[in-house]
Amino acid sequence: MPFAAAIVALVFAGAACAEAQTLDLSGDLSMQARWYPQSPAFPGQRASTGGMVVETTLYAEAEEGTSFTVTPLYRYDSADSRRTNADLREAYVLMHGDWGENSWELRLGVDRVFWGVAELDNLVDIVNQSDLVAHPRDRPKLGQPMARLTIGGDWGIAETLVLPFHRKRTFPGQSGRHRSGRPIDENPRYESGAKERHVDLAARYGNAVGLLDFGVSAFAGTSREPLFLFGHHSERSPAVEAPLTPYYEQIWQLGIDAQLTTEPWLYKTEGMCRGGSRNLLGEEEDFCAVIFGFERTLYGVFGTRADLTAFAEWHFDGRGRRATNVRANDVYAAGVLALNDLPGTEIVAGLLGDLRHEYRALNLELRRRLSNRWLLRLEASATLSSDPRDPTYGGRRDSFLGVDFTFSF
Repeated sequence: MPFAAAIVALVFAGAACAEAQTLDLSGDLSMQARWYPQSPAFPGQRASTGGMVVETTLYAEAEEGTSFTVTPLYRYDSADSRRTNADLREAYVLMHGDWGENSWELRLGVDRVFWGVAELDNLVDIVNQSDLVAHPRDRPKLGQPMARLTIGGDWGIAETLVLPFHRKRTFPGQSGRHRSGRPIDENPRYESGAKERHVDLAARYGNAVGLLDFGVSAFAGTSREPLFLFGHHSERSPAVEAPLTPYYEQIWQLGIDAQLTTEPWLYKTEGMCRGGSRNLLGEEEDFCAVIFGFERTLYGVFGTRADLTAFAEWHFDGRGRRATNVRANDVYAAGVLALNDLPGTEIVAGLLGDLRHEYRALNLELRRRLSNRWLLRLEASATLSSDPRDPTYGGRRDSFLGVDFTFSF
């Protein structure tokens, strides 16, 4: 995060707190541990890791129609130095009001934006950068500097975003699990001469018509998904593999997401077309990708008060074997069993299959409140089969068991 943005955030926070009519502090402290039953794929990797994550949110309302939110995050990992980092997830001033029969909202600062309806991945969610070191499957977003204007009315909701700074993607280090076979250079390259300071633009219009909720979006600027360039061997350590250098292109993207709610089914789709990016062969290729999915909830299963929500999705990239997307032709099926008991117990099971490579993975998760403030999360990810010819083999071969204790305040 740029130093200037952090300073501005602190100035606004101090001003808001000094005149705050409402002041609220909340957050989570998570203690995490993972164990990997498979032998390491690369030297320096460990069989187990431990760490913690602290994320707090300060909300201050100075006057009617104006508020400030700041959410810093700090993560520590015992094995991977790149996974130990700090980030400013949110630090923005929010102003809102009425404009005739419409309402408006303006956010200035660092914020997170989510677009999409799918469960496994979201093709249209392009504003914020992914934090790949956070979790092998769940990929939260880094904070993004922006000016975001939202106008809403009976005709729908329109968002316009100006993004003045690009956040580079995070990657596991040499000792981290779920990493690629080659080290990733921390100094990326950019197609734009302005590098990370290229001003990107994004917009979205959303509405609900009867049973259909939909959105159309557009983006023009620096890609959030890097292409990788092969680096050169070090003269001092020629035995070390040549690093991969992330290269961020200038792209445009048009997207659509929709959800049709019927009784008892939910149908979901996301699609996007992108231009200006290169494929796995290094050739520039415009392409389209799509997600189709459905969801259904069964109430009172097995004659109990438990509910079972089942869903399935198909992810497809039109570039086929030339795709740089890890989910170029994948299917995903999962179920969430909510026991509806006092601790809020939920059991999640999911199966992911790559139809192009021989990759299959089973994910299991248990979430349960231990008290009003403590939450337990147990998870297991088992790689049932993997293909060494898969370009993402090194990052997807590892199975693991994890435990997470979260204290909320």
